Amino acid sequence: MRDFTRGRFELTTNLYSPKRKRKKWLRVFFWAAAIGFVALVAWCASLYYVITHYEGTVRDEVSVSTSARADTGIVLGATLWNDKPSPGLQERLNLALRLYREGAFEHIIVTGGLDDNGATVTEAEGMKRYLLEQGVPESAIMAEPLSRSTYENLVNSRKLMEDQGWRTAIIVTHNYHGSRAADIAKKLDFAPVQVAVTKSTVLKMSYHNTREVLAYTKWLGTKLFL
Repeated sequence: MRDFTRGRFELTTNLYSPKRKRKKWLRVFFWAAAIGFVALVAWCASLYYVITHYEGTVRDEVSVSTSARADTGIVLGATLWNDKPSPGLQERLNLALRLYREGAFEHIIVTGGLDDNGATVTEAEGMKRYLLEQGVPESAIMAEPLSRSTYENLVNSRKLMEDQGWRTAIIVTHNYHGSRAADIAKKLDFAPVQVAVTKSTVLKMSYHNTREVLAYTKWLGTKLFL
């Protein structure tokens, strides 16, 4: 007589064997990894688009006569070379100079702490010296030498503005950096949010755009806890 009970037991055992379980979890892991990868690519691509297409509210090719005015400009810091503004930082400073000379603002806040590249002066001090060499009076320049990030740049600059009774500012930076700077300014209740951006002719933009995707992602995560 055939033992059907034994056959059913063997079938059930095969269905729940460790080998089948491993295959099932491998499939689940594969599809989860694939979905995660696609989501990551989509996220990076969307941020990359935002970063590379940001034009600011005041662009370097637009006359200030047709754009916003403010109590002060805020130049966001970048690296120094031999204690002097790097070519990239000079681009930001030159945009601030043009806006200052056109009457967009009467004061300039330069913001940035000490680099880790051997610099002996802060980014703020290096920028201040550059502006003085270009003929900006010392009374028009305010240095903020403590910040180490874009968020700190704007937090500390806002405190200086409050101390001086200034209400409005035009933030000066590169276009790849402008979108994140604007989002931070919005979070800090700058009103209105005004950002002047310049395109770089000296920076390696493939590197800076990619790096900004990571920096922007980090900021969006940080913002959740502020």
